[in-house]
Amino acid sequence: MKTTMGNCQAFCNRSKDTNVRVSLPSVCFVWQVSMVVLFGVFVRYNSESDAHWAEYMRQNNITSNTENDFYYRYPSFQDVHVMIFVGFGFLMTFLKRYSFGGVGFNFLIAAFGIQWALLMQGWFHSFNPVDRTIRIGIENLINADFCVAGSLIAYGACLGKVSPVQLMVMTLFGVTLFAVDEYIILNVIHAKDAGGSMTIHMFGAYYGLVISWILYRPNLHQSKRLQGSHYHSDVFAMIGTLFLWLFWPSFNSATANHGDGQHRAAINTYLSLAASVLTAFAISSLSAKKGKLDMVHIQNATLAGGVAMGTAGEFMITPYGSLIVGFCSGILSTFGYLVLSPLLERHLKIQDTCGIHNLHAMPGLLGGIVGAITAATATESVYGKEGLISTFNFVDKFMNRTAGTQGGYQAAGLCVALLFGLGGGMLVGGILKLPIWGDPEDDDCFDDEVYWEMPEDEESIPPVMEYRTQRANQNFDVIETNFSTDIRPV
Repeated sequence: MKTTMGNCQAFCNRSKDTNVRVSLPSVCFVWQVSMVVLFGVFVRYNSESDAHWAEYMRQNNITSNTENDFYYRYPSFQDVHVMIFVGFGFLMTFLKRYSFGGVGFNFLIAAFGIQWALLMQGWFHSFNPVDRTIRIGIENLINADFCVAGSLIAYGACLGKVSPVQLMVMTLFGVTLFAVDEYIILNVIHAKDAGGSMTIHMFGAYYGLVISWILYRPNLHQSKRLQGSHYHSDVFAMIGTLFLWLFWPSFNSATANHGDGQHRAAINTYLSLAASVLTAFAISSLSAKKGKLDMVHIQNATLAGGVAMGTAGEFMITPYGSLIVGFCSGILSTFGYLVLSPLLERHLKIQDTCGIHNLHAMPGLLGGIVGAITAATATESVYGKEGLISTFNFVDKFMNRTAGTQGGYQAAGLCVALLFGLGGGMLVGGILKLPIWGDPEDDDCFDDEVYWEMPEDEESIPPVMEYRTQRANQNFDVIETNFSTDIRPV
């Protein structure tokens, strides 16, 4: 008895070697000071947000305020911003004792990453060679959110198993790789991917999965008691699902060309999402012996239609085609949670906490394939001559492309995204495996207490006491059930 109590006391009093007290503040301060310097050197307002240029254009009647891109893009920016900080954040709160880490570290790395994304994407897309500055406007803010989304997806695979400093390193490299990957796909190969099935979802998912594979923990079962969810944690995660589901049409259409393409992207995504909800509910119910629904499927697979519609959203895929894509993606994603996730962990040693392979990797791959097929089968009779040019941006050196050729380049973009995800994950996983980052021990994973100050009534309890409490509750339930059974109506 004394030995057991001594072990419990040692468990409660031991110090966790996370070195976060020194490393996290250092990284945050150094990084933010670096951003101040780099922004001071390179970043300026673009012509639509600069007061001097605005005055010049007003005096010369070049444009009017109603034609400013802000009025077209800002509503979409608001929606995308909510998805990044609220949608992704709350979707990761399903673990019973890692809600602070899920939503809090999502907040940290998103704010960390958007600053670096504005610089990286600016150097590639909006760098002014005359004065050697980056000109940013509202569309740059949307693209920065897109860029960070890839790293947040990768975070889902490592949720609860890495330190905040590791997350920041992962985001630093993830944003850098994303910017290069995106530039090659959109500007060199000249593929279309407005909603990011390839550039965001496929890249982010495989990047995170490979990192998770390299950081494999053979003794993760020591934290098994914390890997599940509670009733209320699942409700909070469902809030994230609903925000993502509601705003996904804005996500896929935010950077599409003004006019019919942007209109189609919103409509197609709306329909695809609706279809994926129905099939996710159906497969979840069919997979259970008594037909009961699994909240994991409803939180995640219902969003697969939005992921799969990212590439082809602005194409003439037709409304019923959008429903078919959503129908298939809902089945594919739910099937992944039922069958593939256990196989990945058992045979490939990939511990995918959030199931990003099922929500982002496979639907992203499906979306890229659908985009390639839809582009390859595009005809002038459907789009019109000008419609083909504007939809696929056939200008300058790309004017001689046929629809079939464009389909081939769409498939090439898919391969590039996959290559960057796998290769980048190998590189960054090797860096994160170094024993200097203060990551939690195997029996401390999925526990907020490692990195957060916890309320007194939420302090961790020793495994022995937790086990006894569970057994006592079970015995009480049995007694209560028998008592209720013995009561007979008079």
